[in-house]
Amino acid sequence: MTPSSDSEKTTIYDVADKAGVAISTVSRVLNNSRDVSDATRERVLRAIKELQFRPNRTAKSLAQRATRTIAVAVPTFTTPFHNELLKGVRSRLDIGEVDLLLCDLAWSDPKATLRNFLARGAMDALLLTGLRYDAEMANELRALGAPVVMIGSKWNDMDSYYWDDEVGVELAIRHLIEQGHREIGMITTPHDTHVRNARVQGYRTVLEDEGVSFDESLVAWGETEKHDGFSEESGYEAMQKLLKEHPQITAVFASSDVQAVGAWQAIRQAEKTVPDDFALVGYDDIKISRFIGLSSVAQNMHEVGERAAETLLRRLNREDFPTVSQRVQHELHVRKSSDYIRPSS
Repeated sequence: MTPSSDSEKTTIYDVADKAGVAISTVSRVLNNSRDVSDATRERVLRAIKELQFRPNRTAKSLAQRATRTIAVAVPTFTTPFHNELLKGVRSRLDIGEVDLLLCDLAWSDPKATLRNFLARGAMDALLLTGLRYDAEMANELRALGAPVVMIGSKWNDMDSYYWDDEVGVELAIRHLIEQGHREIGMITTPHDTHVRNARVQGYRTVLEDEGVSFDESLVAWGETEKHDGFSEESGYEAMQKLLKEHPQITAVFASSDVQAVGAWQAIRQAEKTVPDDFALVGYDDIKISRFIGLSSVAQNMHEVGERAAETLLRRLNREDFPTVSQRVQHELHVRKSSDYIRPSS
């Protein structure tokens, strides 16, 4: 019988529901695991036949040892941050042996987007970034029967590489205070996210540790929504606000380098200079920052991408090693934009 168009849309979730078993059980049946009773196996196979389910590529490639596909799911692949990450992943993969598949999570519901992508079964391993830990999603990922590496947050019992954003921001703010600055503005985004909140908290913690009162009005953001506010336009708009409303500030920390680039343009248009009138520090240490002399907190995205890809390849090769749970160390690279000790008044 030729499968209908509806059968092409049938997912592993549908099979599990019809057979009355967990997704992980269906995965074990597809991978010919012995860890399934004969009765359960028969029930799953009957559901597969009735639904005309086409087993996913993961099961096929494991059985046939075909060219493997690694999927990379990211919030967006158009920002410098994620570009560096992808370059690191790509540099570790061998042409001809591994295909790279991108999943864009930049939609209103990233989890639903990811679930729809996974249901199509088009990959043998998954690298996922930008998604906070969620117990339900973690269970679904474990049930895939394929290696998964998380980037950006720590996931229990799953390979992960992550940052402590508070620590990274503290490096930047302490540097500015050591340079003689006490009136320090911050550029962030208006969105209530873990990354945003952690970086604001890091800014606040250092100020209060140094005896500087935290002034919420010195935390600014732009109106442009592109890339969740991590854009040159947003940084430019936020800096304009700070210049207008808080002329007393002498230093600015931006939550991303692209925001800092926009802020630098606003400073120039105000006929001010960096670092004489304003010290400026960004975050991410993207390539352009090294060429324009922007001080920045490095997250070493290229290296993280390489490490994550290496971990996936080792898992695909069935190597046995403990779960990777690695906090990536930040590094502050001081350049022209803040390398200036402010004269005491």
